[in-house]
Amino acid sequence: MSMNQQIHKESMEYLTTAPLRENDAKFISALDNVAYEFLTADEAVLIEQLYFKLKDLALRNKILYGLIRCKDLELKDFFQKAYKKERYLDMRLLAVHGLAHYASEEEIDKVMDHFLKILIKRPETTPYNYQEYEFLRSAFGLPLLIKKFGYSCFEKVLQQVEKQYQDMPEAFKGHFTYDEDGKPVLLRLPSETKKMMDRFFASKYGR
Repeated sequence: MSMNQQIHKESMEYLTTAPLRENDAKFISALDNVAYEFLTADEAVLIEQLYFKLKDLALRNKILYGLIRCKDLELKDFFQKAYKKERYLDMRLLAVHGLAHYASEEEIDKVMDHFLKILIKRPETTPYNYQEYEFLRSAFGLPLLIKKFGYSCFEKVLQQVEKQYQDMPEAFKGHFTYDEDGKPVLLRLPSETKKMMDRFFASKYGR
Protein backbone atom coordinates (compact mmCIF):
# COMPACT_ATOMS: atom_id res chain seq x y z
CA MET A 1 0.00 0.00 0.00
CA SER A 2 1.39 3.40 -0.99
CA MET A 3 1.66 6.32 1.42
CA ASN A 4 -1.25 8.08 -0.33
CA GLN A 5 -3.43 4.98 -0.02
CA GLN A 6 -2.55 4.66 3.68
CA ILE A 7 -3.41 8.31 4.35
CA HIS A 8 -6.65 7.90 2.41
CA LYS A 9 -7.57 4.79 4.41
CA GLU A 10 -6.89 6.54 7.73
CA SER A 11 -8.89 9.59 6.64
CA MET A 12 -11.89 7.49 5.64
CA GLU A 13 -11.74 5.55 8.91
CA TYR A 14 -11.75 8.85 10.81
CA LEU A 15 -14.63 10.32 8.80
CA THR A 16 -16.68 7.15 9.34
CA THR A 17 -16.69 7.59 13.12
CA ALA A 18 -15.92 11.27 13.78
CA PRO A 19 -18.66 13.79 14.57
CA LEU A 20 -19.32 16.30 11.81
CA ARG A 21 -17.52 19.46 12.96
CA GLU A 22 -16.99 21.81 10.06
CA ASN A 23 -14.64 24.11 11.98
CA ASP A 24 -12.52 21.31 13.41
CA ALA A 25 -9.01 21.22 11.92
CA LYS A 26 -8.78 17.41 12.14
CA PHE A 27 -12.11 16.95 10.36
CA ILE A 28 -11.11 19.38 7.59
CA SER A 29 -7.71 17.69 7.24
CA ALA A 30 -9.35 14.28 6.91
CA LEU A 31 -11.61 15.59 4.13
CA ASP A 32 -8.58 17.15 2.41
CA ASN A 33 -6.74 13.82 2.54
CA VAL A 34 -9.43 11.80 0.82
CA ALA A 35 -7.82 10.44 -2.37
CA TYR A 36 -10.74 10.20 -4.76
CA GLU A 37 -8.85 7.97 -7.17
CA PHE A 38 -8.93 5.25 -4.48
CA LEU A 39 -12.55 5.79 -3.45
CA THR A 40 -14.64 2.61 -3.26
CA ALA A 41 -18.40 2.53 -3.83
CA ASP A 42 -19.04 2.23 -0.07
CA GLU A 43 -16.68 5.10 0.71
CA ALA A 44 -18.40 7.21 -1.95
CA VAL A 45 -21.71 6.72 -0.15
CA LEU A 46 -20.18 8.12 3.06
CA ILE A 47 -18.69 11.11 1.20
CA GLU A 48 -22.08 11.78 -0.45
CA GLN A 49 -23.79 11.72 2.95
CA LEU A 50 -21.25 14.17 4.34
CA TYR A 51 -21.74 16.47 1.36
CA PHE A 52 -25.46 16.82 1.99
CA LYS A 53 -24.90 17.46 5.71
CA LEU A 54 -22.20 20.09 5.26
CA LYS A 55 -23.14 23.77 5.40
CA ASP A 56 -19.67 25.04 4.51
CA LEU A 57 -19.54 25.90 0.80
CA ALA A 58 -15.78 25.42 0.53
CA LEU A 59 -15.98 21.88 1.93
CA ARG A 60 -18.86 20.95 -0.38
CA ASN A 61 -16.89 22.44 -3.26
CA LYS A 62 -13.91 20.17 -2.46
CA ILE A 63 -16.16 17.12 -2.47
CA LEU A 64 -17.71 18.07 -5.80
CA TYR A 65 -14.25 18.56 -7.33
CA GLY A 66 -13.25 15.13 -6.04
CA LEU A 67 -16.34 13.21 -7.08
CA ILE A 68 -16.43 14.55 -10.64
CA ARG A 69 -13.18 12.63 -11.14
CA CYS A 70 -14.72 9.32 -9.98
CA LYS A 71 -15.96 8.26 -13.39
CA ASP A 72 -15.97 4.54 -12.57
CA LEU A 73 -18.56 4.95 -9.81
CA GLU A 74 -22.29 5.32 -10.45
CA LEU A 75 -22.93 8.83 -9.19
CA LYS A 76 -25.72 10.09 -11.47
CA ASP A 77 -28.26 10.35 -8.66
CA PHE A 78 -25.77 12.20 -6.47
CA PHE A 79 -25.01 14.84 -9.10
CA GLN A 80 -28.70 15.36 -9.86
CA LYS A 81 -29.36 16.03 -6.18
CA ALA A 82 -26.22 18.18 -5.84
CA TYR A 83 -27.35 20.36 -8.75
CA LYS A 84 -30.67 20.97 -7.00
CA LYS A 85 -29.02 21.62 -3.64
CA GLU A 86 -26.58 24.29 -4.75
CA ARG A 87 -27.59 27.91 -5.31
CA TYR A 88 -24.42 29.38 -6.81
CA LEU A 89 -23.98 28.82 -10.54
CA ASP A 90 -20.33 27.75 -10.26
CA MET A 91 -21.31 25.00 -7.81
CA ARG A 92 -24.23 23.97 -10.02
CA LEU A 93 -21.88 23.74 -13.00
CA LEU A 94 -19.54 21.48 -11.03
CA ALA A 95 -22.51 19.16 -10.50
CA VAL A 96 -23.20 19.32 -14.26
CA HIS A 97 -19.57 18.30 -14.90
CA GLY A 98 -20.26 15.11 -12.96
CA LEU A 99 -23.77 14.53 -14.27
CA ALA A 100 -22.69 14.82 -17.92
CA HIS A 101 -20.69 11.57 -17.59
CA TYR A 102 -23.87 9.63 -16.87
CA ALA A 103 -26.81 11.54 -18.37
CA SER A 104 -27.99 11.69 -21.98
CA GLU A 105 -27.74 14.87 -24.04
CA GLU A 106 -31.52 15.25 -23.74
CA GLU A 107 -31.29 15.12 -19.93
CA ILE A 108 -28.44 17.65 -19.92
CA ASP A 109 -30.46 19.92 -22.23
CA LYS A 110 -33.21 20.10 -19.61
CA VAL A 111 -30.76 20.83 -16.82
CA MET A 112 -29.04 23.59 -18.80
CA ASP A 113 -32.39 25.12 -19.76
CA HIS A 114 -33.08 25.49 -16.04
CA PHE A 115 -29.51 26.78 -15.53
CA LEU A 116 -30.03 29.41 -18.25
CA LYS A 117 -33.22 30.71 -16.64
CA ILE A 118 -31.36 31.29 -13.36
CA LEU A 119 -28.41 32.86 -15.19
CA ILE A 120 -30.60 35.38 -17.05
CA LYS A 121 -32.00 36.66 -13.74
CA ARG A 122 -28.54 37.24 -12.22
CA PRO A 123 -28.09 40.85 -13.43
CA GLU A 124 -31.24 41.81 -11.50
CA THR A 125 -30.15 40.22 -8.24
CA THR A 126 -26.34 40.38 -8.58
CA PRO A 127 -25.37 43.08 -11.11
CA TYR A 128 -21.60 42.71 -10.57
CA ASN A 129 -21.58 38.92 -10.65
CA TYR A 130 -17.95 38.56 -11.76
CA GLN A 131 -17.04 35.64 -9.48
CA GLU A 132 -19.64 33.26 -10.94
CA TYR A 133 -19.08 34.48 -14.49
CA GLU A 134 -15.31 33.99 -14.35
CA PHE A 135 -15.75 30.35 -13.34
CA LEU A 136 -18.41 29.67 -15.97
CA ARG A 137 -16.34 31.15 -18.80
CA SER A 138 -12.97 29.77 -17.64
CA ALA A 139 -11.05 26.90 -19.24
CA PHE A 140 -12.56 24.57 -16.62
CA GLY A 141 -16.11 25.85 -16.98
CA LEU A 142 -18.42 25.73 -19.98
CA PRO A 143 -15.53 25.67 -22.53
CA LEU A 144 -14.33 22.34 -21.07
CA LEU A 145 -17.83 20.87 -21.25
CA ILE A 146 -18.11 22.03 -24.87
CA LYS A 147 -14.72 20.46 -25.61
CA LYS A 148 -15.67 17.15 -23.96
CA PHE A 149 -19.28 16.76 -25.07
CA GLY A 150 -19.95 19.30 -27.84
CA TYR A 151 -23.54 19.88 -26.71
CA SER A 152 -25.20 22.97 -28.17
CA CYS A 153 -26.86 23.72 -24.81
CA PHE A 154 -23.42 24.42 -23.30
CA GLU A 155 -22.58 26.78 -26.16
CA LYS A 156 -25.90 28.58 -25.75
CA VAL A 157 -25.33 29.13 -22.03
CA LEU A 158 -21.73 30.28 -22.62
CA GLN A 159 -22.97 32.90 -25.12
CA GLN A 160 -25.34 34.25 -22.47
CA VAL A 161 -22.57 34.24 -19.84
CA GLU A 162 -20.33 36.26 -22.18
CA LYS A 163 -23.11 38.75 -22.89
CA GLN A 164 -23.77 39.35 -19.20
CA TYR A 165 -20.04 39.46 -18.46
CA GLN A 166 -19.42 42.08 -21.14
CA ASP A 167 -22.37 44.14 -19.88
CA MET A 168 -20.61 44.59 -16.52
CA PRO A 169 -18.39 47.62 -15.81
CA GLU A 170 -14.67 47.13 -16.62
CA ALA A 171 -13.83 47.28 -12.91
CA PHE A 172 -15.22 43.75 -12.49
CA LYS A 173 -13.48 42.03 -15.38
CA GLY A 174 -10.21 40.15 -15.76
CA HIS A 175 -9.20 39.71 -12.14
CA PHE A 176 -8.86 35.91 -12.09
CA THR A 177 -9.77 32.76 -13.98
CA TYR A 178 -9.42 28.96 -13.65
CA ASP A 179 -7.17 26.63 -15.61
CA GLU A 180 -8.34 23.39 -17.22
CA ASP A 181 -7.71 21.50 -13.97
CA GLY A 182 -10.03 23.84 -12.10
CA LYS A 183 -7.26 25.65 -10.24
CA PRO A 184 -7.68 29.42 -9.73
CA VAL A 185 -5.28 31.68 -11.63
CA LEU A 186 -4.81 35.29 -10.48
CA LEU A 187 -4.65 37.76 -13.37
CA ARG A 188 -4.25 40.81 -11.11
CA LEU A 189 -2.92 41.39 -7.64
CA PRO A 190 -5.73 41.47 -5.05
CA SER A 191 -4.63 45.01 -4.15
CA GLU A 192 -5.16 46.14 -7.76
CA THR A 193 -8.56 44.45 -7.86
CA LYS A 194 -9.57 46.28 -4.69
CA LYS A 195 -8.40 49.63 -6.09
CA MET A 196 -10.40 49.18 -9.30
CA MET A 197 -13.57 48.25 -7.44
CA ASP A 198 -13.12 51.00 -4.84
CA ARG A 199 -12.73 53.57 -7.63
CA PHE A 200 -15.85 52.26 -9.34
CA PHE A 201 -18.02 52.45 -6.21
CA ALA A 202 -16.59 55.86 -5.32
CA SER A 203 -17.51 57.26 -8.71
CA LYS A 204 -20.94 55.60 -8.71
CA TYR A 205 -22.02 56.35 -5.17
CA GLY A 206 -19.73 59.24 -4.27
CA ARG A 207 -17.94 57.29 -1.55
